[in-house]
Amino acid sequence: MDRSETTKRLGDILIRTKLTGAGKYYSSEVSIDPWTDHGKRIDFMQFVPENQMSVSGIEKGIFICYEVKSCIEDVYSGNGLNFFGEKNYIVTTVDCYKKILCDYRNWKFTRFLKEQYPESSDYYGILVAVPIGRTIEEEAILPTPIDKEGVEWELKTAMKCRSGPRKRSMTELLFCMLRSGK
Repeated sequence: MDRSETTKRLGDILIRTKLTGAGKYYSSEVSIDPWTDHGKRIDFMQFVPENQMSVSGIEKGIFICYEVKSCIEDVYSGNGLNFFGEKNYIVTTVDCYKKILCDYRNWKFTRFLKEQYPESSDYYGILVAVPIGRTIEEEAILPTPIDKEGVEWELKTAMKCRSGPRKRSMTELLFCMLRSGK
């Protein structure tokens, strides 16, 4: 399976397991600062209101950004690690996660993020696709091909994300989500 097919598969798993359902709002390919020389695109952005019954419940909502990365080359390709939400996640395979983790531990990933994406938040985590019923550890030892027929997948948290501050306004981010049309 090539990179684009793996990316699509990971995006489909993300949509099915995290982004759809009652009270969930998301957009894909969300452009931030388009038509400028520093435009950015976020693979998926989700808005999670505290509740939908009051103005304050909506205003207390948070944004979660998801960047889908099929392999370590994709992580370092320059095609976006745009983290603008209170929470932000890389969505990837177990093989890519193991490589990111190695780079994270020796500070290579953190240096790359700060140098290439200085506006991105330090508040991020990693979600890994695993077959339903398997742990990340089991999958790390004996990986299942992402294109294996008959396998149902889910996303598990490999690296937890703490909630952090957001630098852009709710109005701006909601408008960007709306403008993406997806």
